[in-house]
Amino acid sequence: MAANQDADNTEPNVKATLPIRRAMDRNINVKDISTDFRVAASALDTGQLVKDPYFTLFEAVGALEIMDPKMDSGFLKEGESLEDEFKVMRELLPEEVVGLMDQMLCHEMAWHMGHPLSTSIFTSYHIDRLLWPEPKKLEDARFDRSGGADPGNGMLHIVLRAYCEEDFVSNLYNRTLLDHVKTINIQELLAEAIRFTEQYSMDRNIKQAIMTRLTFRQRLLHAVASDLNPDKDAQIQCWKHCLELVDELFESHRVEMTVHGAFSIKIQRTLASSVPPRPMVEISFIDAHVCLRGICRDASEVYRVLGCQGSSSILNFTYVFQSRKPEPSIYVRCLLQSLIFHDMKVLGGITIAKLIFDDLEELVLPADILLDPANGNVEAPHDPRFQMAKEMRGFVLRVGDPFLDVLRAICMNRSRMRRMLCHLVLDWEGVQLEAENLDVDLRKYTSEKPLTEGEATSTEIWSFPLSSWAYYYKLRQMEWIVQLGFELNIYQNDELSGMYWYLSQLAGARSQHLERMQNFANGRFRQSKRLSASQMRSLRRCLTFLDVALLETSATQWFAIALSKLYAALSNFPLRPRRTEPLPYNSSELRHALRMKPFMQLSIPELPSYDELAAATLVALPNEVGTEGQGIGERVSSTLDIADEAAKVARKEWEAVSKLDPETARYSNCGEWWLGSVKNIIRACIACSIAIATTKKGFQHAKSLSDVLTIELPEAGQRYHDLWVVPKLSTRRQHR
Repeated sequence: MAANQDADNTEPNVKATLPIRRAMDRNINVKDISTDFRVAASALDTGQLVKDPYFTLFEAVGALEIMDPKMDSGFLKEGESLEDEFKVMRELLPEEVVGLMDQMLCHEMAWHMGHPLSTSIFTSYHIDRLLWPEPKKLEDARFDRSGGADPGNGMLHIVLRAYCEEDFVSNLYNRTLLDHVKTINIQELLAEAIRFTEQYSMDRNIKQAIMTRLTFRQRLLHAVASDLNPDKDAQIQCWKHCLELVDELFESHRVEMTVHGAFSIKIQRTLASSVPPRPMVEISFIDAHVCLRGICRDASEVYRVLGCQGSSSILNFTYVFQSRKPEPSIYVRCLLQSLIFHDMKVLGGITIAKLIFDDLEELVLPADILLDPANGNVEAPHDPRFQMAKEMRGFVLRVGDPFLDVLRAICMNRSRMRRMLCHLVLDWEGVQLEAENLDVDLRKYTSEKPLTEGEATSTEIWSFPLSSWAYYYKLRQMEWIVQLGFELNIYQNDELSGMYWYLSQLAGARSQHLERMQNFANGRFRQSKRLSASQMRSLRRCLTFLDVALLETSATQWFAIALSKLYAALSNFPLRPRRTEPLPYNSSELRHALRMKPFMQLSIPELPSYDELAAATLVALPNEVGTEGQGIGERVSSTLDIADEAAKVARKEWEAVSKLDPETARYSNCGEWWLGSVKNIIRACIACSIAIATTKKGFQHAKSLSDVLTIELPEAGQRYHDLWVVPKLSTRRQHR
């Protein structure tokens, strides 16, 4: 609720002209129009909307049924009480304490999975008693709010209280989760609970189960409280220590005794919320164990990013880490983002300017005077080096946020990543245009010499390094947007051919751009008479990066061509049921406009029109297809041959990528994850070749186009690689 209020307060105060509300006659006669309304509504088409300008939001909210149990959290069924008669202060058996701890763990993991607090953690009567009324100090956060002497029942007031108070979430629903309490105070409570448990007489297995849970909370709190510790090895050990106890938690779960009624959805009635009541989320302890284990494992591995050298390594690590399945939890993704950029530093000690200069040096400006640190020491305004330093500082200020925003976007879940990239690519369009003007201005200070193309014309070609750098990242973001569409199942089946064709066009554009940058890097090497050892290292580093990027881009382009041609050939087969009625507001032209919408405002690369995309993915026109499949044989066969050749080239190039040294490919700290992803793509290439061969076989032996092949399009998570949708095909037996 507090978050909603803050968001509402930030909205601009826009004055809108609303229609004057009609005066209501107090003597009006009420008539039930439900039947007439349903009859009228049944006449509307799907997607059709009828709007009355006098029916405002005020009337709409007032029309909600207050006594509807789906909307009214205070609605009581016959015989139902406002609150459950659960006694928080009742004596607890040790095994019941274990049961409550495990139930709380399940609700905590449900929250980590994305469910709101109101349907997970805040359904606990014990936690609600600790947090409401709001405790002013740690001593106030007790199950017994009477303030009397020691209430006894140590299992409840010492052990379970210490377990409940270990948390690390922000305020919500007008509840404060002890964010004003220091971590050391919670650690002292946990230590006291451990000492009490050690002295308490109970079954040995139950005692060990409680000790394991309290010790795990100690370690988890220590790891979370020091999550931004720059000591990578120490933090990795903290999370590994937590991971060691996760399996012990699972194994000792058998001694628990469930406490019925300790969690209730009725607590939602006491929370400050503007949303309708929602059912309580309940996950199994097995699912909670898997989630918790994943958090500890991913958190121990995310600190590898601190060992990355160079911006390309940071970007590759972030992308590969976030692409793993199952997807890292929200906490781990936020932790990764904080490790990358915190307190105006990257990885705890690198300035933004140093990060961007390093990236520019690796891509477009190896051993270049524009990036010479000595330029910043020149104080004479008439000196060209002073002007270069001034212009480059302004460029860093302009591109700093967009560059870091790309890393922030990758740290989000896949849906939000794609949505944010759709906004960022427009920002990079502006960066590219501004950088192009800056490139022209910097020539008078750098004395750059152009390359010449053609002996007869001697056309001069300028490098435009800063705008080339921006264009490269713009192309990468466009590719990611299109590829994430496949992973998120955004595209319809009949759009796969066109979207893979467009992906091949984007990869082709990036490949051409990389070749251009490579030519200028080689030209820089030829034009330089004397290079120092550090300059030679910079030049080799740039050329190595461009070689690897070219190989990976070419492999992407060929695989996209193979799948585009395969789906184009399959479009001539009735592989799925046809709709008898057209979908409302749906046509191929409109869907093409929708897919190109994120790129409509970009100057380059030029977007393909619908006719261009249709022509590139069309194998045969409808009137060319005869009843016996005549008229398309040669075109389908030719298309499948192209697809087969492209799949073979793609497999060969991806195998070459897999043989690269992880350090050379800039995946030094995530080499095993990257190599696993590449090998999955190779498997997808093999499956694509098999699908092409199956299609050829089915077509050659078909007497008609009906009932020739069966096709299955695997969903994300069931593919060899989520970015590459390879169909599973099989031929059907022909009936004589």
